[in-house]
Amino acid sequence: MLFHYHFWTPHVEETERFYVNNGFLIYQRIGKYQGVFQNFDPPLVWDDFREKKILFRIIEARKGTVNITFGYGKKVIFDHIGFWVSEKEQELICQNADNMDWTVDRGERRTFITTPYSFRIELQTNKDIVDSMTDNIKIEELRLETKKTGLEDDLSIMFGKPVSSIKSVIGETVTIREAVLKGFSSKPLVDPNGVRILNGYC
Repeated sequence: MLFHYHFWTPHVEETERFYVNNGFLIYQRIGKYQGVFQNFDPPLVWDDFREKKILFRIIEARKGTVNITFGYGKKVIFDHIGFWVSEKEQELICQNADNMDWTVDRGERRTFITTPYSFRIELQTNKDIVDSMTDNIKIEELRLETKKTGLEDDLSIMFGKPVSSIKSVIGETVTIREAVLKGFSSKPLVDPNGVRILNGYC
């Protein structure tokens, strides 16, 4: 199940505001302040720390089965997408990625696979990374811009089956152009990082 994407962005506060205004809840904020990583989680709000010049490593927003994270970067950079899989599926996917000579970084909480398309894929087996595994709100499709062809075919090989939730077009950059979120909004919106959000019912 596709559940997640992550951006680095200079528009950290604006990105949080956008998703909160569209029904997402903030679960954590971790940032470096005076050389030390600290938590600035809710119930803290931006007025409590805006003047402290915190370099946020991660802010996590959730709604239903959707988990979106972002952290500070000097420019907007799309970093990774995430899939929730079973442990058995994860083993198969990692083996296939190894066979494709893609770098697999297995971690205790999550596994990252580095693709040749200039973004990573996160594999999660923990159900506590979303609000609800049964909620109607979910990512139906991500439409990516990449600089090379073959993404859909490679994902089919790695996952051992077609991955219909990912579509790609060739362009000058690597990013998410559109995210189709079931139950998100009644009208198309664009987040501060250029991701066009569409309602899955449309």
